[in-house]
Amino acid sequence: MERFVDVAPGTRLWVEESGAPDAPALLLVMGAQASGLGWPDELVEPLAASFRVIRYDHRDTGRSTWTFDEQPYPLTALAGDAVRVLDALGVERAHLVGMSLGGMLVQLIVADRPERVLSATLIGTGALSSVPYEHPDGTRTPAEELPGVSPGLLEMWARPVEDRGPEAELERRVEHWRVLGGDRIPFDAAYAREQESRIIAHTGHHHAGTAHARADASGMDRTEALARTRVPTLVVSAPAEPVYPPPHAHHIAQAVHGARLVAIAGMGHALPREVHAPLAAAILDHAGRS
Repeated sequence: MERFVDVAPGTRLWVEESGAPDAPALLLVMGAQASGLGWPDELVEPLAASFRVIRYDHRDTGRSTWTFDEQPYPLTALAGDAVRVLDALGVERAHLVGMSLGGMLVQLIVADRPERVLSATLIGTGALSSVPYEHPDGTRTPAEELPGVSPGLLEMWARPVEDRGPEAELERRVEHWRVLGGDRIPFDAAYAREQESRIIAHTGHHHAGTAHARADASGMDRTEALARTRVPTLVVSAPAEPVYPPPHAHHIAQAVHGARLVAIAGMGHALPREVHAPLAAAILDHAGRS
């Protein structure tokens, strides 16, 4: 079932629900500039067998309102949007699953609105914490000195995004997913192309969004709140992650009180077919325990 939810004056978000309406709610929070359809149907379906799964388009993505140039907002506003989606659907508490920027938004909600969270699953993201990372040998690395984005991805992000038409934009997105996926799982260009073609059709245009890259990213540190949270938290460790490479997942698990880790073999910063089954199993197990 699809609907639109008003989250701020002049701002509406596209929202879709799957699964039994009386099942526990599970909210999927996607990354920067990513439509809710970035959560593949093949991943949503097994989750919807047990939960009321909710996915949505952030502001300036998909069918939601694109107004950043007229009404700029900080990244923290996107966490508020997620809570307002739950409000509009009458959901008091939900299991939250966030990927990339979505994982940071989930951390904000865990820290600021823990009463709304049944459990949290964090994928391909970094800790909103300044605590140092403690290595197995006991040495420590300051959070700001943990490994950064891979050089190949940085080079790609440095290129200006020019509108050269729908086909060129589709090819750019496919190549982007090739790099994001890492080097462990063979890249399926046809699958990536199919997914992005569907997202472009869903959005109604092919234009690349840049709002989240330009939004104010200040005020997101939640070191103390995450260190004392009681929200059951699962951190997905992806060995081929090029955006938040190891040991970022282990750092999150140290920064968030009581968090536990699960590794998904071969996973990078993408959701190819090969990770759907193990990722769904990990989410279902964690939410079920909670």
